[in-house]
Amino acid sequence: MTKKVLIIGGVAGGATAAARLRRRDENAQIIIFEKGDYISYANCGLPYYIGGVIKNREALLLQTPEAMKTNFNIEVRVSNEVTKILPDEKKIEVKELKSGRVYEESYDRLIIATGSSPVKPPVPGIDADNIFTLWNVPDTDAIKKFLQERRPKTAAVIGGGFIGLEMAENLREAGLQVSLIEMQNQVMAPLDREMAEPLHENMLKHGVNLILGDGVKEFHHQDDRIRLELTSGRMVETDMVILSIGVRPNSGLAADAGIELNARKGIAVNEYLQTSVPDIYAVGDVIGVNHLVTGDRTMIPLAGPANRQARIAADNCCGDQKEYKGSLGTAVAKIFDLHAASVGLNEKQLKAAGKTKGEDYCTALISQRSHAAYYPGASMLTLKMIFEKSGKILGGQIVGRDGVDKRIDTLASVMKMGGSIYDLQELELAYAPPFSSAKDPVNMLGFVAENIIRGQVQFIEWNDLESMLADGGESNDFTVLDVTEAWEREMFSVPGSCHIPLGQLRGRMNELDKSRLIITYCAIGVRSYNAARILMQNGFERVAVLSGGSVFYRSGRH
Repeated sequence: MTKKVLIIGGVAGGATAAARLRRRDENAQIIIFEKGDYISYANCGLPYYIGGVIKNREALLLQTPEAMKTNFNIEVRVSNEVTKILPDEKKIEVKELKSGRVYEESYDRLIIATGSSPVKPPVPGIDADNIFTLWNVPDTDAIKKFLQERRPKTAAVIGGGFIGLEMAENLREAGLQVSLIEMQNQVMAPLDREMAEPLHENMLKHGVNLILGDGVKEFHHQDDRIRLELTSGRMVETDMVILSIGVRPNSGLAADAGIELNARKGIAVNEYLQTSVPDIYAVGDVIGVNHLVTGDRTMIPLAGPANRQARIAADNCCGDQKEYKGSLGTAVAKIFDLHAASVGLNEKQLKAAGKTKGEDYCTALISQRSHAAYYPGASMLTLKMIFEKSGKILGGQIVGRDGVDKRIDTLASVMKMGGSIYDLQELELAYAPPFSSAKDPVNMLGFVAENIIRGQVQFIEWNDLESMLADGGESNDFTVLDVTEAWEREMFSVPGSCHIPLGQLRGRMNELDKSRLIITYCAIGVRSYNAARILMQNGFERVAVLSGGSVFYRSGRH
């Protein structure tokens, strides 16, 4: 008997599962149900269409019902909303939205790929025709139409996550004045605060009115304008608003069918992506997954994991026993001319879990060129890695203009394979001056991490130095030592620092008090590390290096 597989939802999870099912079983009956009008579209590309970077709307539509039927012999029923799952009868109830007809469809296997929806909190005044979310093609069309017909001059983006940042950039590309309002003290939550600071600086440089640590209390409407009343009492006037506050899993259908959910209302699945009900699988944003670093269950709504889950669920529907082992949450975003990426855990998460820096984990923060400095076009990369003294890598973050993606992918690959900081040192990576350095920044992370573990270097963060300086500077038990050249010091110096260029340090170290903590710094940290090693091997027992150098220090202070 031919198997009959029903799939609820399209896009990354549902459409991918359907295509894989067909490649595995030419005779299976496969039906996709989608309550919207579009079965598969590039949701990650939507902001770039609004900004005009992607010119052709049709380029966003990856598959159509007609193409799925022609190419895969898969039936796609758009504008058909699944209203009930009846596990005992192995049926679903469906409403044909255009006619109102309600009917049932039986299944042998069922895959739930209902995804997630944007959070829209109950803020007074939030329901208006110039307040939008961006999650699907109709949302995109509505925003594009508003821009074309109403010609707004200003926009406010609420939320500094991936979509919020991309929308801020693309609305600026479209010529609007943009305010971005984020309740936390930073944008892009997967990054730690110091790694987000360059993004803040870059957004301000590109004309974004960045408002951090403030939320929306109420939307006031007057004619075609919106006055945003923030929790601080501040008022922001704008022509339109984009809500990008977060997402929640569309798990109501599963819950009503008695399928088990997790604490965050995601569908609970096992390693085979099976739900608590036999013959029902679930994939994508709607499910909880295993975090590969902590082993805990979490929600990671990203397209990459959803596609892999869909393939595995399809194979398991065909009788395989493939496991989805979990996710690291690897992600990258473009914010104007900077790229920011992350993988695994950040410090905020570790501290929230009660972990202590120095005891439970260490951090390495370095600044490196994207390729050989002597080859034109090299730009700065800031890389942060979090690791245990055992060498286990817990997470990483990278910000820069070039080469961010390949470095975070390398780090994620090593983590996925169970590698350590020592494996980073041994990676043999492609090198030519236009692409990298003989010691790639990822190799350097491994070298610096080993130095930290072995006690060959101690770092101090820029904000810790700021606090120390604020407490009295030279009157305290430390000296800040600038080892840059004289011309560099003329451009910038840390307040209260003394100056001995690296090349003169061996002959002048008697000018320093060995009983004090000596904090060395240079532009990016290479010379200051060399200075620290010179001092430590000449009887200075208390030496630390300013993490990330003066470049990072100046960015953080902004």
